[in-house]
Parts: sequence; C-alpha cells; structure tokens
Amino acid sequence: MKTCAIIPVSRFAHAKTRLSPTLSPSEREGLLRAMLMDVSEALRRHVDRVLVISADADVLEYAYSLGVDILEERGRKDLNGALEQAAEFCMPEFERVMITPSDIPLIGKTDITELLHRASHFDVVIAPAKGGGTNTLIFRPGSMGLRFGDCSFFEHVSEAESRGLSVSVYDSFYLSLDVNTAEDLGEIILHGKGTHAREYLRKLSFTVRPSRGSDRLEVSRSF
Repeated sequence: MKTCAIIPVSRFAHAKTRLSPTLSPSEREGLLRAMLMDVSEALRRHVDRVLVISADADVLEYAYSLGVDILEERGRKDLNGALEQAAEFCMPEFERVMITPSDIPLIGKTDITELLHRASHFDVVIAPAKGGGTNTLIFRPGSMGLRFGDCSFFEHVSEAESRGLSVSVYDSFYLSLDVNTAEDLGEIILHGKGTHAREYLRKLSFTVRPSRGSDRLEVSRSF
C-alpha cells in the first residue's frame, strides 16, 4: 500500500514553552528544526511521501528545504482540523496515512518497517506517547475520526473500535518520547546517537548523568 506520512508543525517561534527554563527562544527553535530533520529523514526512508502541514511560513520554507512536500493549513484550524485537511489531501493517491509529530527525534531508532507491516494486517496501528497521547497513527484516510490531544491514545483506540476497525498497539520507548522537559533532553543525549537533535544539544554544551538517589536524569549545561 502507498503510504503518506503527515507531520503537523504549528510554528517555530515561541514553541515548546515548557523548555523555556532550559532553552532560549532561539535555542528552542533550533531544536525544533533539528527534530523535524530527524523525523523527516527517518520517514523518507520508509514511506512513499512525507508531507508537512503548517500555517507558519517559516516552517513550510524549512520543510521544503528538507526535500519533503508541504501543505499550507487552510483557515484557523485546531490540530485535528489540520490533520483532517492533510489526510483528505492524501486520499486520492494514498491508501493509508501515517501521522507522526515533529518532536520525536528518536523515531529512527525504532522499527518503522514493523509499523508498516502491521498496517498491512490491521486497519489501525497506534503508538502511544509516554503521557497517554498518540505519537504515531496509521489508518486509511477517511476511515476514522481524529482525536489528538490529552490522552488521545485511549480516544483513538475507542474511536477505531467503535467503527469496527482492527487495532494494533505498537509500544516503543523511542516512539513514546516526545520532547517537552529538560529530562526529555537528557533522554535524547543518552539514546539519540546519530540524531541531529543530539548533535544540536551537544553543541549547546548539555550533558546528562543519573540523579543521585533517583531513577531520573540530571541534565546540566556548561557555559
């Protein structure tokens, strides 16, 4: 089956504000660009087309420079509205779409081939995020509604099952890690060898070590 991967990106400027205690606005933008490069490169090796949808001109210009297709978001949509627009755009040419966020730079460490193999045997394949969200969703465009948002993993499973669709859940640490906190940056440094995101954080002089007396990571930076 021909597959189009859809990557929604809201904007670069003033994004990832939860990282503001750790990264400046320009540094957060640099990280977002590095992560989008990681995600798009990983997907391009496995799918027929990669499509970035955004209402932000800077995002679309950068995505185009990465060699992926771009789609300007029409009107003032929420995330699900933008994704429905992108899925509808893909529908005439592609039998399935694969929705993946731009902030999971370790996606190249997982088995994307296995995800697509499952999609040949199940109507829907879902990879959960660590907080209960959805970090990958593969389905036939138009076959189900989209429920991205808080705890969307459970809502997507429920939505698919309510339509009589078979569901495969793909659990992967690398796919579950979306980047929102300083500790998430530590996971990139620890596990992201070969990624643009890790290289970028290393250039910013970030290091990571186990936190004494805890199973959490201690992320530090030298200036």
